[in-house]
Amino acid sequence: MLEILTPLLILAGLGLVFGVAIGLVAKKFAIQQDPKFEKIREALPGANCGGCGYAGCDAYAKAVAAGSAPVNACAVGGAAASQKIAQILGVEAQVLEKKVAYVQCSGECGVAREKMRYDGVASCLEAVVIPGSGPKACTYGCLGFGTCTQVCKFDAIHVENGIAHVTEERCVGCGACVSVCPKHIIQLMPQRQRIRVQCSGQDRGKEVRELCAAGCLGCGLCVRQCEAGAITMVGNVARIDPAKCTQCGKCAEKCPAKVIKIL
Repeated sequence: MLEILTPLLILAGLGLVFGVAIGLVAKKFAIQQDPKFEKIREALPGANCGGCGYAGCDAYAKAVAAGSAPVNACAVGGAAASQKIAQILGVEAQVLEKKVAYVQCSGECGVAREKMRYDGVASCLEAVVIPGSGPKACTYGCLGFGTCTQVCKFDAIHVENGIAHVTEERCVGCGACVSVCPKHIIQLMPQRQRIRVQCSGQDRGKEVRELCAAGCLGCGLCVRQCEAGAITMVGNVARIDPAKCTQCGKCAEKCPAKVIKIL
């Protein structure tokens, strides 16, 4: 019995000694956590969406505590989180204007012409790499396979009738869908901006009509109608500057293709 107990007692003693030693070393060389970090982290919603530009809420909280990130970068937490963080740091929070994702395409089923039948993986990232950049005749339009819906943590974007649509009440403006869209047709814009161009094509006139019945013709009539100078042509598609737009609606009334929408 003694032959069995002796090695067990020796091992137990060594374990105790090494455990105490490890504990003392860990305590001596422990990295001191900024006390502000924990408070800031508690003020954040924990979505870890990356919309703030950091890898997650922990990374953002550390950056804010270190003074290298603004207090109002969390789109999910919004004004409430910004105010809490500002109070923790003893600074004044500037509330940012809420932005929402917007899909700049009108090419629904039956509106946008298809040039082929696609039987591959139901992913925009997969479909865009085939010759012709997808099954739609318009190479700029929404592919409608829902890659954007898969990255949205807030159930704010869905594919309906062939193109993605955003439910603005749920959208927090994190930008995840913007980053993943291979056609780059999803953009963030101020929610207050209710007049928007629902097209991203760069074709013109007759060619547009052959590709999509709801494409911008690039005629520039909206530019001439806008008294505020808020509309410019970016290539062959109209774009509205929310900072200048008075939302009078004249551009939408005169648009021959009806791709300028009043939401």
